[in-house]
Amino acid sequence: MRAVDLIRKKRDSHEHSGEEINFLVSGYTRGEIPDYQMSAWLMAAWIRGLSRAEIASLTEAMLHSGEVISFPELPGKKVDKHSTGGVGDKTSLILAPIVAAGGLHVPMISGRGLGHTGGTLDKLEAIPGFNTALSLAEFRRVLRECGMGLIGQTAEIAPADKKIYALRDVTSTVENIGLICASIMSKKLAEGIDALVLDVKTGSGAFMQKEDDAVRLAELMVETARRMGKTAVALITDMDQPLGRFAGHSHEVIESIEVLRGRGAADLRDLSLELSAWMFFLGERTKSVDEGRALAEKLVASGEALKKFEQGIALQSGDARVIDNYELLPQARNRQKIESRSNGYLAATNCMEFGIALATLGGGREKKEDTIDPGVGLEFHKRIGDRITTGETLVTVFYNSDAKLAEAAVRIENSFIFSDQPVPPKKLVRHLVGDLQ
Repeated sequence: MRAVDLIRKKRDSHEHSGEEINFLVSGYTRGEIPDYQMSAWLMAAWIRGLSRAEIASLTEAMLHSGEVISFPELPGKKVDKHSTGGVGDKTSLILAPIVAAGGLHVPMISGRGLGHTGGTLDKLEAIPGFNTALSLAEFRRVLRECGMGLIGQTAEIAPADKKIYALRDVTSTVENIGLICASIMSKKLAEGIDALVLDVKTGSGAFMQKEDDAVRLAELMVETARRMGKTAVALITDMDQPLGRFAGHSHEVIESIEVLRGRGAADLRDLSLELSAWMFFLGERTKSVDEGRALAEKLVASGEALKKFEQGIALQSGDARVIDNYELLPQARNRQKIESRSNGYLAATNCMEFGIALATLGGGREKKEDTIDPGVGLEFHKRIGDRITTGETLVTVFYNSDAKLAEAAVRIENSFIFSDQPVPPKKLVRHLVGDLQ
């Protein structure tokens, strides 16, 4: 069997056998198939698509490329959440401490920034000293002590996906339902969970910009989870505008802490509580989602969730003083206001352009070996539906490079669409897939 023959086979729209998928995945993981051949196969798969059988085989091959862990020593249910990503999406930093404070265990294996989106690991690593590269033994210890652990893929856990994930980011092969499903589910099924809540984004800032595509992806992931014996539900949520008021790693850590203090942007707070509620319900901590939502609100109001986040930071070697002193986080040297050149109602945004602008400033990756500048960021001052007059500030840009600012500013300025007539506010949660109530 040769990689070049399999590239040609997929290029010509033929279906792979499970054996062929396993050959590609295992060969690439061992370094026997080079980046350029895997890149060619990924592009062929992106263009030609993958059948359900191929997606199942790809998920299985990536899942079993490393260790499939379990936590028999931990009482109760283990529950996780995964988002398909967007601009300003930092709910993991909020809901993990909420759910852990509520008595469930949250073993969260997360990824880095992909395409125009920010990654949970990159956000956490804005906290000085925070270690996302725990060994499995350390991961178990952290989970045992505080009920939550947020790490990246280790050499033991889904190593195939770790390599393929980085390659997709820099070869423009991200937005494919089959590849997204296999990537997400191979990580999540390897981490020893009983239940999974999926946040599938749709809109101009999502990988699945069409709602029908988001629903199809959600159905595919819920089906995959159930086939592997896990309970799962997916929420289809809005990404036609950034989630919360900030994008950029340090800024998103701060905004997450503010939500855990009971403050912060309403949309970010509401979605974090809703996802927490579903995690409590699927984890059998509460008898209903409504009861789960009430528990989440109580844990935030009492300060227990914030204390849990502080404990988790310390256990993963981070500087927990950031909870009370935001100046310990990396900060950009400069700031620039982007002002409106129009009057009217904000009707829509090209949300993906905000993510690309942030990456241009240094807040994302163009090549897989690029480093992130955690201090750069964007603050969004207006929401869809707001009445805006000429000269009002739309976005504040936090930056370190004058050269990078120019390109980012043009992208941001061109990403606002105005209307003479009022527009209705966006619905945050659009659909539910796999309703278990």
